[in-house]
Amino acid sequence: MSLINLTATELLGQMQSGQATSVDITRAFIERIKQVDGRVGALLRYDADSALAQAEAVDRKRRAKQPLGPLAGLPIAVKDLICSTGELTTCASKILKDFRAPYDATVIMRLKGADAVLLGRTNLDEFAMGGSTENSGFQPTRNPWDLSRSPGGSSGGSAAAVAASLAPLSLGTDTGGSIRQPAAFCGITGLKPGYGRVSRFGLVAFASSLDQIGPMAWTVEDAALLLGVIAGHDPRDSTSVNQPVPDYLAALRRPLDGLTLGLVREHFAAGLDGEIESAVREAIRLYESLGAKVKEVSLPHSKYGVAAYYLVAPCEASSNLARYDGIHYGHRADEKAIQAEFEADRKQLVAAGKHEAAERLDMPLVRLYRRSREEGFGPEVKRRIMLGTYALSAGYYDAYYLKALKVRRLIQQDYLDAFKQCELLIGPVTTTPAIKLGENANNPLAMYLLDLYTVTANLAGVAGISIPCGFTKAGLPIGLQLQGAAFAEDRLLHAAQQYQAKTDWHQKRPALASG
Repeated sequence: MSLINLTATELLGQMQSGQATSVDITRAFIERIKQVDGRVGALLRYDADSALAQAEAVDRKRRAKQPLGPLAGLPIAVKDLICSTGELTTCASKILKDFRAPYDATVIMRLKGADAVLLGRTNLDEFAMGGSTENSGFQPTRNPWDLSRSPGGSSGGSAAAVAASLAPLSLGTDTGGSIRQPAAFCGITGLKPGYGRVSRFGLVAFASSLDQIGPMAWTVEDAALLLGVIAGHDPRDSTSVNQPVPDYLAALRRPLDGLTLGLVREHFAAGLDGEIESAVREAIRLYESLGAKVKEVSLPHSKYGVAAYYLVAPCEASSNLARYDGIHYGHRADEKAIQAEFEADRKQLVAAGKHEAAERLDMPLVRLYRRSREEGFGPEVKRRIMLGTYALSAGYYDAYYLKALKVRRLIQQDYLDAFKQCELLIGPVTTTPAIKLGENANNPLAMYLLDLYTVTANLAGVAGISIPCGFTKAGLPIGLQLQGAAFAEDRLLHAAQQYQAKTDWHQKRPALASG
């Protein structure tokens, strides 16, 4: 089998047995990128020379029998929202198109410490705002299973990179489902850790109380391998929790005993695609055949999840993105042109005798702020900044933001109550399979509803994983979601691994020919 079709664990085995080197593997993925990424658009950038130099350094260490990290020689693609020293970190936004990070995010330091090969930077919805990776400021990404469809978002580039065999592993971020939904659309495994499990230091913030970095891979085993490297307390991130990190790989090998799964009643209501419901219920029957007990539970406030999320997240985004104004950070509009425009406007008003209007003109500095943000941000980011600014403004804070926080607390309590009855929740990831590119371009509400089954995990801070559980008649992947309490990622991975040990959905590969 070609190197690009092997899992990360299998590639490690190839290197450990001497059947392949890191340079062989890295070169194979670089060649694959050259062959197919022009049609997929998963990567914003890659540096073949740098990747091969990293691979050669790992090979030298291996030949010298020096100690190696757990990811030694494995190429990894990283969402372009995570800072890496000297690298462009654009967040897929024109306002940061020239920004080079002056430091490494904690997860990048841990990848380097584990001897991973940093292969390239993946595309995303601008500042992670979107569910289709169509909102990138540079290019859309296409679903490797059907190039006319979206790979999901906002980690669509990271998901498509794995699905198209451009990298065996990738890092994504999940603010409202941005790892799990694209993983489901692309037929791979994606894990959102519980809030505080993985450091957010060096992650460009979208919504600080919701964002989490997580692994994306073909298999649960590979996701566990990557999570084991990036998880753990970080004193530089005040939201990072000092909890011991279990041996995730060891957890996978335990038998499935005494597991009680909670079937969320609200996740099987009207609007769920019939083929997805059928595949998920079949997965539930498989768990029962393995000895798991399944009982129906309720998340009664989940119906308010999307509304609460789309108040909390934009409010935090409007604050986090205020710094990108062309003066403090980011793209700056043409100052000379703005000054000339101001002088022309003023002269015209004075000539017309409108002296008061001339005095009320926005000064060039104000115009510079406004124009820089207008030119730098895309439509979806502007929409969310305006929504968040409005909800936080005087007179509306109590009616919108504060009420959303109260709903968030109720959702958190729903999860606490559910986990008293079961260990994990089971259900669909999305209401539909991958949507057509442009399908919801003029309907942001329909796009937001793609997050229906995923946003509540972020509001509650719990962990979730998406694993492949079938295909539609049209050949589109279907995802199964398991959710567990924060810091119970080992239990989540263990249950997901038991499913993959009995199925082969995760072994399917898209027929994406070179060309």
